[in-house]
Parts: sequence; C-alpha cells; structure tokens
Amino acid sequence: MKRLLILIVFLFIFPLECNADCISGDCSNGQGTMIYPDGTKYAGEWKDNEMVGQGTFTFVNGETYVGQFKYGKRNGQGIGTYPDDTKYVGEYKDDKRHGQGTFTFADGDEYAGQYKDGKMDGEGTYTFADGTSYVGQWKDDKRDGKGTYTFANGEIYVGQFINGKRSGQGTATYPDDTRYIGEYKDDRRNGRGTVTYPDGTKYVGQYKDDKREGQGSMTYPNGDKYAGQWKDDKMDGRGTMTYPGGNKYVGEFKDDEINGQGTATFTDGTKYAGQWKNGELIK
Repeated sequence: MKRLLILIVFLFIFPLECNADCISGDCSNGQGTMIYPDGTKYAGEWKDNEMVGQGTFTFVNGETYVGQFKYGKRNGQGIGTYPDDTKYVGEYKDDKRHGQGTFTFADGDEYAGQYKDGKMDGEGTYTFADGTSYVGQWKDDKRDGKGTYTFANGEIYVGQFINGKRSGQGTATYPDDTRYIGEYKDDRRNGRGTVTYPDGTKYVGQYKDDKREGQGSMTYPNGDKYAGQWKDDKMDGRGTMTYPGGNKYVGEFKDDEINGQGTATFTDGTKYAGQWKNGELIK
C-alpha cells in the first residue's frame, strides 16, 4: 500500500516526465531529444535526467528557445523566437527573461536593456521604428524613474516618468528652441513651470493639461508684463499689466484682452477707472 501511494504521488508530481518519450540519444546523461505529451520538444544536453547545458526547446505555439539550461529550466544566455515575429536575445533565469537582453518587435521597435522576472525593469533603451527613443529607467514593462525621451520631430524631454508617462519634474526642449522647465502629470504640463520662447517671451506660473491656468506672469520682448490669472492659455480673471514707460492697468481680463472693471494709471498721474472692452474704456 505504501509503495502504491508513493507511485501515485510520483506520477502526480512528474506527469510530464513520466509520459515523455526520448526519441533519440541519451536523455539521462548526454545528448538526447525528448518529446513531451503536449507536443513540446527538447533537443540538447542532459544531466541526471534534467535539461542541463546547451539545447533547443520548441513549444507547441511555435515559440523556440535556443540556449543554456540549468536545473531543467532556461537559465543563462539564450535566444527566444516567437510566432508573432518578435525575438529576444539575452539572459534568462528560471524560464524568464532576466538580466541583460535585447527584444526586437515585429513592427521594428527594439528594447535593449535590463529585465527582471520577464519584464523590462532597470536601465534600458527603447527605440521606435519612427526614430522616437527613450533612454532611462523601467519598472514592470513601463517607463518609470529618470529618463530621456526623444521624439521623431526633435522634441526632447528629460525628467521623471511614472507608470509609463511623463510625471514629476522635467525639462522639454522643442525644435523651435522653446523650452519648458517644470512639473508634469500624465504626459502633460501640470503644476508650476516656466516656458521661454524663441522671441524672448517668458511665462512663469501654473499649468493645467498643457495650458496656462491659474496664477502666472508673462514677460514680453517689448517690456510689457502681465501678472495675474489665466484660463485656457489666455489672460482671464484679475491681473495687472505693466508697460515699459511705467503706465499700468489693474483689473479684469478676458480672452487675452482688458475686459471688465479696471483702472489704468499713467505716469503723469492720470487715472481712468471703469468698464473696459477689448482694451478700451466704455463707461
């Protein structure tokens, strides 16, 4: 009875090995080819009835692995070729991509870097088929941490990534020499930041979903300066416009124009207070 129980346990734990068929060579210690009940096949080196050394494993779905084995699993350097025309060349640990490797996608994209438990994790470079590239940190197959993202159009972002998106502090440089330094969230400018434009215009203030929104100041090349509220990328709300000669307007703005209640003060002491429309006093 005891022997029967041992046999049942053995068959339950090792069903694949028990029903596998060594079709050629020595599948215990040496070179041999084994076919398993599910159709998978291993051809290579064996030691103590385990896949150890160099070999080729072919899966029923068409995936193939050529490389090193240890403890009956893919361990060490190897090449994985997949049915969807993707390919991995690099290190494995316990049947998973682990360590340094290069993965080539069917569309021409390529990742070269570190893997952990089958996922892109650590330092790595991802190059897209269109020329876009990311160099930096990864976690669980996503851009996460410090990195540099270069777009095909020449835009470059250097900064923080969270869960695959630009989030946190970063610097973006655009093809026209515009430059943004500040906060991001979910791939958009969100929070406080500074934009410097090629003509010398400079904005310092708050952003929401890539647009100027909240409190901020804009300095123009001619010396004009606006400090106040913004909405949907435009001066909107309460603010102050100061001009180079010393003239000043304090009051309401809308759609980038002086609109609403306000007071204009001139250097000669003259003041105009009242209702304004598109920069003109109407009453």
